Amino acid sequence: MSFYAVEQATPRLHRSELAVPGSNPGMFEKAAASKADVVFLDCEDAVAPDDKEQARKNIIQGLNDIDWGNKTMMVRINGLDTHYMYRDVVDIVEACPRLDMILIPKVGVPQDVYAIDMMVTQIETAKKRTKKIGFEVLIETALGMANVEAIAQSSKRLEAMSFGVADYAASTRARTTVIGGVNKDSVVLTDRDEAGNRDAFWTDPWHAAQTRMMVACRAYGLRPIDGPFGDFNDPDGYISAANRCAVLGYEGKWAIHPSQIELANQVYTPSEAEVNKARRILEAMAQAAKEGKGAVSLDGRLIDIASIRMAEALIAKAEQIAGK
Repeated sequence: MSFYAVEQATPRLHRSELAVPGSNPGMFEKAAASKADVVFLDCEDAVAPDDKEQARKNIIQGLNDIDWGNKTMMVRINGLDTHYMYRDVVDIVEACPRLDMILIPKVGVPQDVYAIDMMVTQIETAKKRTKKIGFEVLIETALGMANVEAIAQSSKRLEAMSFGVADYAASTRARTTVIGGVNKDSVVLTDRDEAGNRDAFWTDPWHAAQTRMMVACRAYGLRPIDGPFGDFNDPDGYISAANRCAVLGYEGKWAIHPSQIELANQVYTPSEAEVNKARRILEAMAQAAKEGKGAVSLDGRLIDIASIRMAEALIAKAEQIAGK
């Protein structure tokens, strides 16, 4: 391991992140009663310009009046390039002690995060807030992805990054069919067989970007979260997209419809078999330590110190879920 120590972000359960438009307060109670780990009330893309001010008022009232239980409550503010942003931050942070996090959209450079950090710090000091607000940033532009490693180090408040595939596709001029989906033209061909036939296999056009963001998150102690899957009538497609990111090391995924919450929780909850195997790894390594061995085999496979770290992380997540 490097001598350079990285502080891990505030631990939160983050399997599912439910998006709720601030302009539709009728959805707030349903969101509070849902099984989503994180709920973000939206001031930005889901709200029409004429509804921005009312959405902000709705969010303030909803955060203060509704019992959100043990959910992590977050607000997505408008972009730094709009005149709505400063009022989102000032009005909501000043009025809502229940607020846990702010979701900053379309972050392109570290200075974007610095600007919001400065505002929130001043408000917390002025209001004598003892609970420090965390940040999640949306990486959804080519500029943001180009600077993702620097953004990951931009603030002590930063806890998580989400990959916003829709705006990212627009920014990179990618050809996309459904938000978060794949494209039939993104294929690789096998060599021809003896009969001249070839097989075609679809590829994932978002893999490289999602991997880069995940590495930046894990390098600097943040939670990588996958963004939306647009077709909420396609649970199989959603699960497939969620599984691809879970394999990479992501911790959760957005739900833009209540039906997607349980799907995300299902994918990002360790199975009983996985937890049992992790416990067996720790038991085997503990026994090896007693015997003075640095590595040991389990079920015919080598396990070592790296195996311990992976097992401990998985068990910690399972215990966090059980504690919820």
